Amino acid sequence: MTTPNKTPPGADPKQLERTGTVREIGSQAVWSLSSCKPGFGVDQLRDDNLETYWQSDGSQPHLVNIQFRRKTTVKTLCIYADYKSDESYTPSKISVRVGNNFHNLQEIRDACGSFIRRELGPMEQNDPS
Repeated sequence: MTTPNKTPPGADPKQLERTGTVREIGSQAVWSLSSCKPGFGVDQLRDDNLETYWQSDGSQPHLVNIQFRRKTTVKTLCIYADYKSDESYTPSKISVRVGNNFHNLQEIRDACGSFIRRELGPMEQNDPS
């Protein structure tokens, strides 16, 4: 997750962070998963290594829940998915939902690609999840 923008879609968020274009705020949140295989959990999902990943271990839907302790403005969400490396496990649909709690989440985007960079509009920025 990042803030500020003005970069082309698909840009590497780590490079953008080094140049001061964005700021990673995921460490301010509590992350949870619907399921995971041992050794393929939140730590691997967030470790900045494109060779490691989260692998679910349960029935669909597979969920990543990101909760901030206080109301937080999120302007951009970056997700890395690599269909060429592992088409059988790469999602065909990614649904992003925002809200003030788990019971009022609203879908804002469906996407899938390499680095997916989603600019959030003003209303979406006020209801992060």
